[in-house]
Amino acid sequence: MSTLPIAKTTTPPGQVTILWRRLLRAPSTLVGFVIVLFFLFMAFFGPVVSPYGFSDQQLTQTFRPPSIEHLFGTDLFGRDVLSRVLVGSREIFVLSGCGTIIAVLLGLSVGLLSGYHGGILDEIAMRLMDVLLSVPALLLAMLMLAMVGPSQVNVVIVVAVLYIPMVSRVVRSVVLDLKTKEFVEAAKVRGESALYIMFREILPNAMPPLVVETAARFSYSIFLIASLGFLGLGVQPPSPNWGLMVAEARDSYALAPWILLFPAGAISLLIVGVSLLSDGLPRLLRPGITGDGS
Repeated sequence: MSTLPIAKTTTPPGQVTILWRRLLRAPSTLVGFVIVLFFLFMAFFGPVVSPYGFSDQQLTQTFRPPSIEHLFGTDLFGRDVLSRVLVGSREIFVLSGCGTIIAVLLGLSVGLLSGYHGGILDEIAMRLMDVLLSVPALLLAMLMLAMVGPSQVNVVIVVAVLYIPMVSRVVRSVVLDLKTKEFVEAAKVRGESALYIMFREILPNAMPPLVVETAARFSYSIFLIASLGFLGLGVQPPSPNWGLMVAEARDSYALAPWILLFPAGAISLLIVGVSLLSDGLPRLLRPGITGDGS
């Protein structure tokens, strides 16, 4: 008696597996991911593994070139540049990340409400965003910090205020497209509330462009915080802020170029990594089939 062959069932790959496969097929995005992961590791463990305290001064060790004892050399106060770069990575991530998160949450709320309801609410909200966008970001940040004073909290608030208009406009444009779709109309027919439709129907479908915009705002906020530190309007000495380190190294660059090159290189490398990752996010997050076609 012959038996029929039993069909083998295959388990479709999970979302993490699909994302990883797509990441491996995008070399530039993979490079950006590795760079960001490296700096994230530095932010978590840098203060623990740094060989010296970031503010420890050794006046007999000023302007020492890179060596076994000081891998990145020392600055004009004899402070270890490697330790300052490692500890400064946490400050960059915390300030940029907190400012970006606040901007995304508030911008998301504004964009959802104005895009979904429209009318006079939309006009008022968007005109207010236009006013904020009409002033160059760095100039507006300088004006705000000149009024409230430089501090970590104020820097976070400034970053959030500057990037709320960009996020809200991106979210609003997505909502204007999604609110005319069939699934939104079906939710209205079922009698769902406006909050339910916005946060359960529209928001999940708006997440891919929102994630991309968040990554872009994060890269801009890194550069903004470094610029404010360079101008002396952000966090104050002896903070290991990378922009502040570059400012302190300006007058001594010819004598000790390493004290400028390493923090400036860290800023550039992190921004490039975040930019590469944000450019590849649309491909990573696109709806697709599983398996080999992922």
